[in-house]
Amino acid sequence: MRTRFSKLLDSLHSSFWFIPTLMVVLAIELSLITIGIDQHLEADVIGNLGWAYALGPNGSRAILSAIAGSMVTVATTAFSITIVALQLASSQFGPRLLRNFMQDTGNQIVLGTFIATFVYSLMVLRTINGVAENEFVPHISVTCGIGLAIASIGVLIYFIHHSATSIQVDHVISRVGCELDEVIDRLFPKQIGRGASQHRAEPLTSEIPADFDREATAIQSTSSNYVQAIDTDQLMHIATENNILLQIQHRPGDFVIKGSPLVLAYPAESGSKKLVKQINAAFVLGSQRTDQQDVEFSINQLVEIAVRALSPGINDPFTAIRCIDQLSAALCHLAQKEIPSAYRYDDQDKLRVIAAPVTFADVTDAAFNQIRQYGQTSVAVTMRLLEAIAVIAPFTHTKADRAALLRHANMIEHGSQEGITEALDRQDIKERYLAAVKAIGQA
Repeated sequence: MRTRFSKLLDSLHSSFWFIPTLMVVLAIELSLITIGIDQHLEADVIGNLGWAYALGPNGSRAILSAIAGSMVTVATTAFSITIVALQLASSQFGPRLLRNFMQDTGNQIVLGTFIATFVYSLMVLRTINGVAENEFVPHISVTCGIGLAIASIGVLIYFIHHSATSIQVDHVISRVGCELDEVIDRLFPKQIGRGASQHRAEPLTSEIPADFDREATAIQSTSSNYVQAIDTDQLMHIATENNILLQIQHRPGDFVIKGSPLVLAYPAESGSKKLVKQINAAFVLGSQRTDQQDVEFSINQLVEIAVRALSPGINDPFTAIRCIDQLSAALCHLAQKEIPSAYRYDDQDKLRVIAAPVTFADVTDAAFNQIRQYGQTSVAVTMRLLEAIAVIAPFTHTKADRAALLRHANMIEHGSQEGITEALDRQDIKERYLAAVKAIGQA
C-alpha cells in the first residue's frame, strides 16, 4: 500500500494539473470567505479602512474585469513558454528529461497562481450589484483581488528568471544529480533493517530447497510494461501467509512481457489464481521508468545527456565532462552505502523472499559503458573517465567494487589505443590510467 501511495504522489508531482487545481479550489474558498466578510461589514467600517478599496460598482467591475482578462493572457503566455522549454529540453537533453521539467514545482505554482487569480476575480465579479435599492460592492474582496494581481506580477518576474535558468545545461545536470543523491539515500539507507536474523548476506544451504529451480512455479505477469516499483513488504506478507518462498525475477526498471514470470514460488502447488492476483498487485507497472525504486533511471538520464553531447551533430565534450563529474560524485556517494541483502526473512527467521539488489558494479556499468563507447575517440572525455575512476576508488570498501572500477579502467585504456591516433595523446591517457590503477590498488 505504501509503495502504491508513493507512486500516486510521484504521479501527482509529475502532473501539470494537480497543484493548479488545488490553488483554484483555494481561490474559490478565499472568495467565499472574503465575500462573507463583506456581507457582514457595515459600509462605515469599510470607509474607515484607509487601505481598502472603496469605489462604486462600476469601478469594481472594471478593476476585476481587467485583472481577470490580464491573468488569462499571462497564463496563456506562461503555458506557451513552458511548452517551448519542454520542446527544447526534449531535443537538447533527451525525451527522458521531460519528466524532470514537469516535476518543477515552481512552474506548477506559477501557472496555478495566474489561474487562481482569474477564478477569484470571476467569483467576486458575479456578486457586484449596481441596482440602487440592493447595491452591493464587496470592497474587501476587490482589495484582495488587487493584492492577488500584484502578487501575480511578482510571480511573473520569478517565472521569467526561472524559465531562463531551468534550461541551462549545468542547471539540468546539477538537478538530476541532486535527485540521484536523494534516490541513493532513499534506496540504500545506512540504518536499513539488515540485521543478521533478517537479511543475511548469504543464506544457509538448507534454506533454499535443492529442487527450487526445477520445481518452483512461475507466477506470470498479466500485463506488459516497465516495473516502476515492487512492494516487497506485501510480497513478504504473501509469502508468510501462504508459507512459501518467493524469488523475484525482475527489479525496478526492467520491462516485463505479459506471460513472463514475475516471481518463482515454491512449492509448486502454491500457484493458485488468488496468489497470481496478489503477486501481480505487488508489482507497480507503468509506461515509463521512474526513480521511485530505480537508481539506474537517474544514472541513465545523465548518460543520455552525455551521449547526445558526444554525437557528431552536437560535438560538445564539455557537457559530457560535466555529466562524468556528476556521475563520479554519485558513485562516490553510492560506494559508501551498504547494499541490502538479497535474502529477506520473516519474524520467525525463515527465508521468504529472494530479491537480487542493484550492485555497485551494475551502477558503474550503467554510468560508464555508453560514455566510454561513444567517447572512445575523444581524448578529453577518455581522460576524464580515468580521472573519475581515480577519484571514486578511495571511497570504495569492497574488493568487488574495486574490481568493477579496474575493469572499466582497463576497457577505457584499451579503447583509447584503438580510437586515438596521436601518440602524445595516448601517452597522456596512459598516465591517467596508471594513476587510476594506483588509486584502486591503494584503496
